This record gives sequence, C-alpha cells and structure tokens, in this order.
Amino acid sequence: MVCTPVENPVDLPLTTSKANNKAGLVPLLLTVVELVRQLMEAQVIRRMDQGCLSESELERAAESLQKLEEQVLNLCEIFEITPADLNINLGDVGTLLPSPGSYYPGEPGTQPSVLELLDRLLNTGIVVDGEIDLGLAQLNLINAKLRLVLTSKPL
Repeated sequence: MVCTPVENPVDLPLTTSKANNKAGLVPLLLTVVELVRQLMEAQVIRRMDQGCLSESELERAAESLQKLEEQVLNLCEIFEITPADLNINLGDVGTLLPSPGSYYPGEPGTQPSVLELLDRLLNTGIVVDGEIDLGLAQLNLINAKLRLVLTSKPL
C-alpha cells in the first residue's frame, strides 16, 4: 500500500501542532485502538443481526465497547487530540475509518474505508501464506514460513 499526498491539504488535519508534538506516538496508538474497537463493534453488530448473541452477551459487549470508546475519548482530551485526527486519510485508498454513521456491517458503502474492507475480510476469512528469507552478505540467515488465517468465525 502506497500513501500519496492529497492534492488539497486543507482537508487534512494539522499534525504539526504543539499538542500533537507533545503527544508523540499517542495519536498513532489511539488510531490503532480505535480501528480495532470499530472492527470489534462491526463484528458484534454482525453477530447480533445473525442472532448469534444472547441478550447478556450483547449487553456485555455493548458495555465494553462503550467503555473503550469513552477511554479513547478521554485520552484524546488528555493529549489534546481531536477524535477526527484519528481518521487517517490514505489518499486514493480512502480513509482509515468511515465517517460517523456512514457504514453498517454487511451493507456496502459508496466509499469504503480501510475499516470496512478489513471487516469484510474478517467476515469471509482470508489465508495468507508466505515465506521470508533474511540474509546478509549473500548468506541466508533467517528463514520463516508463515501461514495466517484471519477470520471472525471459529475454526
């Protein structure tokens, strides 16, 4: 994936403010946490729509997601980051997160975000198989064979 500069930088959040400079890696960490939170929320919604969750499971999941969202917002406030700053614009790929209210799991969006694409992959499942050879001075020093199964369904 290649990130290219957006032609109209006015639309992008300003990332050189004093608050963001003091925050260091916090915005990146909060962005990852928010991406995972929204992915989990999408999976809860999918399972709720399929009738796979009991009333108590749904309540526990909703309460946990709400508490996590509150913590993310609280940390944004502490580090003087606006929640909109957590949504990274990836140029031609689109945005990392959907705009509020624009995505419901299982329904296609007009401008899919990375979150929507990840949610679709989790719902259908994907297998990534690969081999990595790391070396130095024409010597293969590390060989790794990887197989990753990524799905929201039990194996």
